[in-house]
Amino acid sequence: MRFVWAVAAFVLAALLIGAGIAQRTVFEGPTTVSQAIDVEGDAPYLLVEGDVLGIHPGAQTVHIEGTGPVFAAYGRTSDVVAWLARSEYVDVSIADGAVTSSVVAASADAPSSGSPATAAALTPQGSDLWLDEFDGSGTLDETLQLPAGMSLLVASDGVAAAPSTVTVTWPIQNSTPWAGPLILLGCVLLVAGLVLYLLAVRHVRRSRGPRRKGLPLPVTEPIDVASAEKGVISTTPTRRRLTGGKRAFVAVPAVAVSALLFTGCTADAWPQLAPSATPSPSATVVAPKDQESPVVTEAQAERIIGRIADEVAKADEARDATAAAQRLDGTALAARETNYTLRAAIPEQQALPAIPSGTLQVILPEANDEWPRTFFAVAAPTGSDGASTVMSITQQDAWSPYKLTYLAGLTSDADLNLAPAYVGAIAIPEDSPFLAIAPENLASAYADVLTKGDGSEFSALFDSADDAFRTQVDKSRADRLAAFNATGAQTGTMTFSAQAGTTAPVALATLDSGAIVAVTVDDLDTVAPTNADAVIKVDQSPMLKTLAGVDQSSTGFVTTYGNQLFFFVPSQSSKERIQLLGYSSNILSAKVAG
Repeated sequence: MRFVWAVAAFVLAALLIGAGIAQRTVFEGPTTVSQAIDVEGDAPYLLVEGDVLGIHPGAQTVHIEGTGPVFAAYGRTSDVVAWLARSEYVDVSIADGAVTSSVVAASADAPSSGSPATAAALTPQGSDLWLDEFDGSGTLDETLQLPAGMSLLVASDGVAAAPSTVTVTWPIQNSTPWAGPLILLGCVLLVAGLVLYLLAVRHVRRSRGPRRKGLPLPVTEPIDVASAEKGVISTTPTRRRLTGGKRAFVAVPAVAVSALLFTGCTADAWPQLAPSATPSPSATVVAPKDQESPVVTEAQAERIIGRIADEVAKADEARDATAAAQRLDGTALAARETNYTLRAAIPEQQALPAIPSGTLQVILPEANDEWPRTFFAVAAPTGSDGASTVMSITQQDAWSPYKLTYLAGLTSDADLNLAPAYVGAIAIPEDSPFLAIAPENLASAYADVLTKGDGSEFSALFDSADDAFRTQVDKSRADRLAAFNATGAQTGTMTFSAQAGTTAPVALATLDSGAIVAVTVDDLDTVAPTNADAVIKVDQSPMLKTLAGVDQSSTGFVTTYGNQLFFFVPSQSSKERIQLLGYSSNILSAKVAG
């Protein structure tokens, strides 16, 4: 009967193990599903919209085939569509539940901003709009995880027809929760069958042993004396040793088979009995329903600033103002242009500090779906004694690169209530009446304070206790006046004034109804003779001589320093004062007064 139970256990074990393995092999369905995209026409661009990429859940593996260079990038759908306005492209979308493609002609009125980028060739590589981009030759395979609202742009080189073969593949979750339990139960029955079999064998052998009332024992055979003298006695091993040897021989394969079976059982081969983890709630900021999207992500902002830093570094090395203008604008560009002029004429003239890049401490993007777009960023100090750097970066239209327009070193440790990067900040109009002072009036008001000090009508608006720039200006003016009076007090005078710069202010709102505002203020030094026979000489100042182009003048000289300033401006109802956050100051020009 033991043999019958052993055989039954073996049969059941084989059935269970076979059923479990079959679930993971012959009965297992496909692991992926693919969608081939038919491309019509010979347009240079292909737009695969987000609803196509989201037909199935999970990561999207995109396979692209072409005859030459292959390029792909992804970004916000609205951004990609705006960028494509100047070119014909094939739009791939979902219509009536099916994937369709149609050719979209270039927009006749693009670009609407009148940007000089209109005349430039439309090339996809390196656009600041892309969240990421890829390129290859002949074929390109990339695995993405694009959420709703994102689209994929496919091209060759922006001139030739886009690759005609595009396939998107998604994984299919084919879990077999009973494969593991079936194989486990089969292995248990297999071991039980082996035990039953061994017990049956042992029972049979014991039943053949000597009995109390059995048949007479066989006649004892004589021992071969010759063999005994040689020390060799041949006899049959005991039953105990035979049985033990078979146990060892059978048990090892059983363990090995079990190990092999369970090696292929992954987590989806077992029932998931434990409930899925529920994330704990955390504090968050919810954007208003009608607020637009942030113009950049954190990774995108770091990549853009990295590109700006690299291109400006190359321009600094070559003293190439045209190259610098590709990534700088406003006073930030004017300061660089002046520095290149001075370095070309004065060997010992130092270059301006490099644009910082890398991991950013703070990113405050504007919430805006149109152009121009701006974001603020704070970069960590480059040295142990350096200060963090605050920057304002602006993009004029979809085809222009982001340009750095304001750059300053932080001098205040103010704790500002800023929106997170995934929400973005609302841009404040220049004439906003809801702040302590409108952004368009901030530069002129602060210039008046620099010129008149506490006698200015605007001095009460500003926090003078934490104004490092005002302290630095007062000291610098005193030093320059003392140096001038040491040699020229008898024949001339030096006066100081300040005025609003020409770069337009930029303001982004904080969560407490205030705003961070970036402005420029020009600080002017005017040196003039006190009588008609006197002249002002600058031959001892290589900097002024180089910029003015002459070494003396009968009417004097005017030197302009450009100051880039960041302020926190509270709301009109707040009792706080306007606080200076950071500044940078560079010489811009020197010319003959007249």
